[in-house]
Parts: sequence; C-alpha cells; structure tokens
Amino acid sequence: MTKMLFGPSDNQKSYELTSPTLLPKASGFLWNERMMIHMNCRGYAVAQFMQPEPAKYSHAPNLEAKTFMQPEQPYYAHHPGRFVYVKDEESGAVFSAPYEPVRTQPDQYTFTVGKHTIAWKVENHDIRIEMSLSLPKEDPLEQWRIKVTNLAGKKRELSIYPYFSVGYMSWMNQSGEYKDDLQGIVCSSISPYQKYQEYDKIKKLKDKTFLLADQKPYSWEVSQEAFEGEGGITLPSAIQDDSLANGDARYEMPAAVLQYRLELAPGEEREYRFLFGPAKTEAEIAGIRETYFLHKNVDGETGFESAEREYAEYINEGCGCIEIDTPDAGLDNMVNHWLPRQMYYHGITNRLTTDPQTRNYLQDNMGMSYITPSVTRAAFLTALSQQKASGAMPDGIILHEEAELKYINQVPHTDHCVWLPICLDTYLDETDDYSILEEVVAYAGEEETATVAEHIDRAMRWLIGDRDERGLNYINQGDWCDPMNMVGYKGKGVSGWLTIATAYAFSVWANICEASGRLDAGKDFREEAEKTNETVNRYLWDGDWYIRGITDDNVPFGISKDQEGRIFINPQGWALLSGAADKEKREKLLHEVSKQLETPYGVEKLAPSYTAMREDVGRVTQKHPGTAENGAVYNHAAAFYIYGLYAVKEQDNAYRLLRKMIPGPDVDDFVRRGQLPVFIPNYYRGAYRQFPRTAGRSSHLFNTGTVSWVYRILIDGLFGLKGSRQGLQIKPQLPSHWEKATVKRQFRGAKLAIEMTRAEGVQEIEVYLDGRRAEGGVIKDLQPGVSYTVQVNIPFEAKE
Repeated sequence: MTKMLFGPSDNQKSYELTSPTLLPKASGFLWNERMMIHMNCRGYAVAQFMQPEPAKYSHAPNLEAKTFMQPEQPYYAHHPGRFVYVKDEESGAVFSAPYEPVRTQPDQYTFTVGKHTIAWKVENHDIRIEMSLSLPKEDPLEQWRIKVTNLAGKKRELSIYPYFSVGYMSWMNQSGEYKDDLQGIVCSSISPYQKYQEYDKIKKLKDKTFLLADQKPYSWEVSQEAFEGEGGITLPSAIQDDSLANGDARYEMPAAVLQYRLELAPGEEREYRFLFGPAKTEAEIAGIRETYFLHKNVDGETGFESAEREYAEYINEGCGCIEIDTPDAGLDNMVNHWLPRQMYYHGITNRLTTDPQTRNYLQDNMGMSYITPSVTRAAFLTALSQQKASGAMPDGIILHEEAELKYINQVPHTDHCVWLPICLDTYLDETDDYSILEEVVAYAGEEETATVAEHIDRAMRWLIGDRDERGLNYINQGDWCDPMNMVGYKGKGVSGWLTIATAYAFSVWANICEASGRLDAGKDFREEAEKTNETVNRYLWDGDWYIRGITDDNVPFGISKDQEGRIFINPQGWALLSGAADKEKREKLLHEVSKQLETPYGVEKLAPSYTAMREDVGRVTQKHPGTAENGAVYNHAAAFYIYGLYAVKEQDNAYRLLRKMIPGPDVDDFVRRGQLPVFIPNYYRGAYRQFPRTAGRSSHLFNTGTVSWVYRILIDGLFGLKGSRQGLQIKPQLPSHWEKATVKRQFRGAKLAIEMTRAEGVQEIEVYLDGRRAEGGVIKDLQPGVSYTVQVNIPFEAKE
C-alpha cells in the first residue's frame, strides 16, 4: 500500500488512504443503535446519540442546530475532532495526528476504514502514532486506542496530548473539570430551554460529556481558551510549557485535554485507552469506568476488549446474501463488503431517528429482506399500524412513545402508499412468507382491524381516489421529491411521476394478489394499472419523454419548452417499470436521458438545473444548481432508473450507470469525487453541462435510500437471482463484455455456488442444478442448510 495512494487492504475488508491531503474529506462511519460517528481522515468528527431524539456530546464552538450532518459537510479549524498533539521534549518540535490541527506533512500516513474500526498510522520525526476507534454494541460512547512507538535509534523524551473536542455545550450553564476518582475529565451543561413545560424532558438528558483514561495523566486542561492561548488551535500555547495548567472551565467552553510524559527506548511502544461519550450523572460515568477499564471476564478480557470483539460480531451480522467474483474488482469490493454494511446500518437503526419518513422506513427495511427478513416483517406491521382508516399512510412512522412528527414529516406528501407493495414484493421474493398478508393490524387510532392484504388494498384505493378529473395523482406539497413543495399546495397540482409510480404499484400488487390466491383482486388492480398507463400516455407524454407534473395553475413542467428543469429522470425510469412506455417511447426517452442527463458520474436527477426560484415548482429550484434534488447525480433516483433499465433488458446501459455510482477505478475519478468507495453517497454534484468544475463531488452523506435499491438491482437485474413462489428464478443480465461471473447466493436457508459463463452454441440461458437442467431456469425444492452447485450457461448474444 505504500506505493499506492488508496486501495483495498490485502484482505479486502478495509480500505486504505495514504495521503491526508489528496482526498481531504475521505471518511468512514461507525454506529450502534444508540449513536453514530462519521470520522474524517484528518481527525474531524460528526457524532450524535439518541436520548431519544438526536443529541450531541461533542459540539461545534458555537450554538448549532440539531440536524445530524449536512451534505458536503464543511470542516474548519475548530470543527469537532479527535486529535493527538505530540511534542519532542528535547527539540520542542510539535506535530499532530491524524493530521489536524497542526497540519505537519507526515513522513508516513495511513487512514484505514474497516467494517468495525477506523484507524490511522502516522509517522513523523521518527515517532509513530497509531489511533483506532471502535464502538460498543449498545452504549453510546467511543473507544479509542492510542499507541506511541519510538522509531529512532536513541531514547526519546516525549509528551503526548490527546485532545477531544467538547465545544459550546450550552448558553445557560456549562463547565468542566478533571475528576481524580474517575481518572478523567467531566464536562457538564444544562440543555437550554424556555418553557417550564420542557423541564420534565430536559432533566432526563445526558448533559455531561466525559473523557476517561485507563492511565493517570501527567497533567490536564479543561478550558479550551486557556489551552490554546495565543498560539491557537494549530500550536496551543499550553503545550509549550512543561505541563498543562490543570485548569478547569467555569462557564467557559470546555475541551478534554490530557498530557502524558514518557521516555521511550529505541523501538519501545506505549499504548493508552480512552472512553469518550455522554452521560447523565457522575455515578453513571463511574459505572462506565468500572465496566470498561476495571472489569475482566472469565477469559481475562477487559470490558474494553470484549466490547471491541462484540461490536465486530454485531457489525458482521449485517452481511448480505450474495458474494460475487466478477471482472470488475471495484464492484466486487463494494458488493461483498461495503454495500450490505451500509444497508444494515439503515435497516437496523432507521437512520437514528424516531420518526423516519414513511418512504425511507419502508425502503430501508426492504433492504433488510436480504439480511434479516424478520426485521422487515416487523417494520411492515409497525408501518401499517399507523395507517389511517382512509388508506392514507402518514408522512412519518413513530418509533418511540415520546416521538412526534418533525421537520419534513410535518409537510404533507402523497407518495407514501406507493411504497407498500413495491417494498413488500422484495420481502416476499426472499422469504415466500405470504402469511404476512393474513396478519391482522388495527388502523391508527381506530378499533377497526384488517389483514395486511386489506390494508394495502385500501392504500391502493386511496391512490385511486386521490386524483383529479383526468386521473392524475395529486402532489400536495411533495411526492418522493421533498422540496417540490409548491406544485400542488392549492389542491390542484399533480405529480406525473407519482401517477406513473401508482401504475407500477398496482401491477406489483396485482402480482402479489394473484400469487396469494386473490385472483379477483389481482384482476382489478391489473386493470387499474392499465387504465393508469393509458392516462399517463394521454396527459404526460411530451413527445420524447414524460413530463414531471402539472402545477396548480395547470402549467406542465419538465417539458421540452422549459429552459430549466426540462427533463427529470424519475418519470422516465418508472415508465419503464410501469409498462407505460412502449418500444417507440422507450427508445426516445432512453436517447434523451443519455443525451441530457448522463454524466461521467452518473445520471442527473433533472437538467438543466434551476438557477432561480420558480414559484410554481418550489423549494427544489432554490437549491444550488447541481446539488441534491436540483440536478445532482442523485443516486436514489438513478437507482430507480437503472432498475427500470434491467426491467426492459437494457443490461449494458444499466451496468454502465450502476458502475458510475462507485468512485474509481481511475485515480482522477477518486480525486474528483473526493471519497473512498466504502459507501454510496446520496449524491454526486451534477449540473455537469452548466458548472463542470464542481461536477462529480461527493456529498459524503451516507443516509440514502439508494443502497437497498442497488442491492435489489444486483439480485433482480444484474445477476438475476430473484425469488418466486416456485423457487429461485435465474435470469442473469451480465454486461456483454463479461464472459463469466461467480456468485455465492444465500436463499431461504440454502447455499448456492453459482457459475455464470458465456458458452458457444448456447441459444438461451441454461440453468443446471447439480448437473441437471432446471426447467425455465427455476430452481425448486431448495432445502435449508443444504449446499448446491449451479451452472448457468449464457449466450454470447443474449436473446429476447
């Protein structure tokens, strides 16, 4: 790795970066079900925990909003971070690890993002600093190891100063001090509030931030201002002295800084361990110290060590159901290691919110069908228990008794019902658990109960009823696109995409009804799908593509006459799925998407990006051109389109766009995007034709519904290993330049080793199970716990 700037580790289970400046925003993230931390390669952190709403324990140096993290998260000198200052006591030379805040160019540097650890190895002045971060499985705290090694051929006298940002905790009350009995720093605050009615909530909060050490420090400082002095954060005055001042913070901004003085013989190393996190009381902190530093289990492990092991086991539970070996090593690495991990984070934590948007909740848990289907099942029952008797789904799903709908969930959107059959379809494909349709669930706030099947029937009927006289679905203040908030707030505007999506939802639900023996219901919803597609083609086809919607004032948008927002990706992709687009329309829209929306970094959500407010469309037009919903390569929307391409057998087109979601493999592409391929971000900058200089930049925001859909694309499309009532249907759609691929597939408890090979003389896809031809490519009667060998022969020229 020393000759490479970045790449996967030898075991492929971590990714390494060997420069702190080439990709300055490169990062990784760790989580458990009570917290999450996003660590930057240079030492900056964004961390949050739940109590039950999101809260911080490491704050910015000024009062900040409660939002978790922003796209293209800005970093600055005093951004919250985790650093180690290192001083040579003989020469006075100072550097810091991992890189900030001193920014001394290291002699050697490695930033390693692993599945359950994030680590650095930094060498400077013949001193090596190794830092590693892990989390416990349950407690909201950070576990740090810091190791110092003398690489010189002589004895060294050093001071190291672990520095953990605490920041501006509260304008009401904040302080901090070193506690000898805890061997650590405790910073205290009171969350600001105004109304006395809020006191009952405020008094329950974990308003203390602690840094505990396994070894007694030589000195400490708790006042950030006193620590920095005139030297500032880059070269604090306090470290110029022999020892820190053992100061406290009294209504001053606290920091947690410890000093260790050490003498190291040549080659000698010293390791320190730290715990950093929130607590309510000092008694709780004392208990944490006892658990992690003092207690040992029967095997002699400290609580710290056993927590690291248990966390690794927890993360490893989130493995996917496929492992691939293809001609594309970058795709293999993402699919085998990082994609299921990101999908697991979404499904097991619900993005660390107590009121996830309904569409997010359903799609994130759709992904759990491939990891832990029981989680998906429970999520559907939870969601349907909050459905209104009218059939309408709420804008958010309440997951905690103290939660309430907040932020965007207070804005009425009309698409949430659509996701019920679409996401349930994946669960049924994976499990064949059609018994879920017979589960009885009450409607929200009602005594009336109904089966899951009846709940979804009612949701589909609600979509049929929530339409104008033309049969187009109302948009209200948004559909899947949250900030499209002014198209229909007067009650007349309609969503072209949602109308197309309802046609697809009806078709999917018709299939499920028929598969479960409800033939009449299946027939009814199939007829609704056909009628809706007819309506779509009557009112929404613009000649070369489908329009995005029609405003309250009956003005269509996303049309060829628009100077900005001329074409949107979502109506095109979903028209492929719904069947609205016949062959002629399909060829036209595919051409226009390629011409107007495709970029080197993926397919843009719309083009050209809006550069000024359009008041009959809304807030989306105010976002900076090429960011988020305003013309970014919005990967969630791109995934819908790619799934649609596979649905119409456009496998080369689909693979090309799928591959653009993953940074690399070229160095220039990594640098342009600025992130490592350890997650798929919600977007890369778009407006490629308008503002090419910034196009391709990663948002670095890993909360995205993209990942469940990408996994579904792999299962249903690229490798064609889709479940059915009969068994496993195998219909791969490998790109034409691949001659072979190997997939290990876990399916309903069975293990399948599948070889896919292009073969001369083959006219159609042939599937052989343990040497016997599988009729129609369907493998039946698979037994849990049994391993199978499957050979798939593919024509060199795929036949329709």
